[in-house]
Amino acid sequence: MSATLEFSDNNFADEVEQSDIPVLVDFWAEWCGPCRLIGPIVEEIADEYEGKVKVGKVNVDVNPQVSVKYGIRSIPALLIFKNGEVAEQIVGAVPKVHIKKHLDSVL
Repeated sequence: MSATLEFSDNNFADEVEQSDIPVLVDFWAEWCGPCRLIGPIVEEIADEYEGKVKVGKVNVDVNPQVSVKYGIRSIPALLIFKNGEVAEQIVGAVPKVHIKKHLDSVL
């Protein structure tokens, strides 16, 4: 059982923008090869940071509103939200240590 959540156009405001802990959001799509590479890393981070950071995914093909709102033009895109605002942004398939460094900077 993964600690990774599914965010959508319908629940994004409640789950992410109004969260009282930082949130890592993975914007991805089924057809995206680099997204499939980074997916397992995001799940590992969800488990490691459980209770400290909320971690979830947004399928850009199914949830266009939130993707447009945050200007997602290239995937995978990882946005880290703190207090309802984008605090960090990572684009592309990057090493786990890189993601953790950005997460730790908002904790």
